[in-house]
Amino acid sequence: MVKALLIVDVQNDFTEGGALAVSGGDDVAAEITRFLAGAAESYDAVIASRDWHDADNDNGGHFSDAPDFIDTWPPHCVAGTAGAEYDPLLDTAAVTHHVRKGQGVPAYSAFEGMTDTGQRLGEVLDDLGIAEVDVVGIATDHCVRASVLDALATGRAVRVLRELVAGVGVESSERALTQMKVSGATIV
Repeated sequence: MVKALLIVDVQNDFTEGGALAVSGGDDVAAEITRFLAGAAESYDAVIASRDWHDADNDNGGHFSDAPDFIDTWPPHCVAGTAGAEYDPLLDTAAVTHHVRKGQGVPAYSAFEGMTDTGQRLGEVLDDLGIAEVDVVGIATDHCVRASVLDALATGRAVRVLRELVAGVGVESSERALTQMKVSGATIV
């Protein structure tokens, strides 16, 4: 089967020192790099997503001065800023496709994003004939969860590489992993 690795939002604003830092984010970036060093050849595509929010608006209510950390958040991953860049511990040399999401609107799933050529992630996977997707990245309980559920909705086999994800909270991440498993993903 044709297989892809999806790296979700391993960005400076989601790793230690960032606007919405996730504990263990830098470790996940480094571990994904080590994983890719030995496994990139086993994938037909390596796709990386990034939040890429507008600087001049609230991104459809996504940004707030009084965030609830459920639907609204402090500004993060603003396009063109250091916070929106990939974490420096993530080597992106093996990445074949880059997807940006959240441009002016709230977006959690990588499937809501587009490549620089305007293709949605689902279209990229369809064009490549991808039947299986392994998912890694940040945050288990938000964008990883949403991306996994959307990948499953497209009828693909999905695996979450548990050692290569980091979440905001321990309990919320466990709930997200359970939801992904119940929905059909394999947790490895």
